[in-house]
Amino acid sequence: MHIALDAMGGDHGPEQLIAGAIQAVQKEGLQVTLVGDERIIRSSLESLSPEGNVLSRLHIVHTTEMVEMGESPVEAIRKKKNASVMVAFDLVKKKEVAGAVSAGNSGATMAAAVRKLGRIKSVSRPGIASAFPTLKQPVVMMDVGANVDCRPKHLFQFAIMASAFSQVFDIKSPRVGLLSIGEEAGKGNQLVKETHSMLSESSLNFVGNVEGRDIWQGDVDVIVCDGFVGNICLKVSEGLVEAAGEMIRGGIMSSLTAKLGYLLARPVFRRLKKRVDYAEYGGAPLLGINGTGLVCHGKSSSAAIKNAILEAAKIVEMKVNEKIESTIAMNLDIAEENS
Repeated sequence: MHIALDAMGGDHGPEQLIAGAIQAVQKEGLQVTLVGDERIIRSSLESLSPEGNVLSRLHIVHTTEMVEMGESPVEAIRKKKNASVMVAFDLVKKKEVAGAVSAGNSGATMAAAVRKLGRIKSVSRPGIASAFPTLKQPVVMMDVGANVDCRPKHLFQFAIMASAFSQVFDIKSPRVGLLSIGEEAGKGNQLVKETHSMLSESSLNFVGNVEGRDIWQGDVDVIVCDGFVGNICLKVSEGLVEAAGEMIRGGIMSSLTAKLGYLLARPVFRRLKKRVDYAEYGGAPLLGINGTGLVCHGKSSSAAIKNAILEAAKIVEMKVNEKIESTIAMNLDIAEENS
């Protein structure tokens, strides 16, 4: 399996990204192509000093441009044809690699993927899925930011795509929930009500509406919403984890008794930190594109990049795109009736 990594994206510079690639290629049979400024990449490799057998699984494709975090995605991919993220997805298009990963500008990553690879047949709008930790197994939410204004057929397709992706977590028949303001079928705005009707008629394992408090319970495997709501849920979750961590640290430092209690409970806190750490989930897959691509958090650590590369390989191995295409074809009549 061969994956391309945009080595110029991210907030921490190429070295963290390349360190993640080095960790990823420890897996037998995996190779990574590092896309970016060759001089900078080679300098980082020298600093990290990977072993010879690891170095042989890393390849470099030189580019002269990169998309900055603050740039307009559409303008950037229009003007910067040789940007690292564009070249990474071009390698996917040419079938020189099986998928691409980027921790750069998420809008530009999606735009580059769509421009280079196009959409899966019958997919109206590709979107971004994200895995959330819960009290049980991870839940996949889609969309989390790519499409802020949606029609019912878009949410219907998000449910199909997210269900296919959730199977990488070894879930055989993903339970699909529709995010709303109440569990009853009649609750929600017009978008939610019409989507509920479509999902009820589909071949998916639709269990009905779920509320915001249900996201972290783990009673469903997929949660469907538009990108506006999904992105808010994602950012609220990130902020809540950070705030809770600060509150716990403040409480621990408040007294000697609390410090002693922390020492006794430290293994529990370590397990909790690992469970809610976004790095454990790698990146967010771009679903609906005619290929495999993942966008990672700009602050991604080397561990997050490693897991994103491994996740991209698993998506290819499990033929997620083929499952999306076949499920959409199976439910095409429902989508067309509600177009």
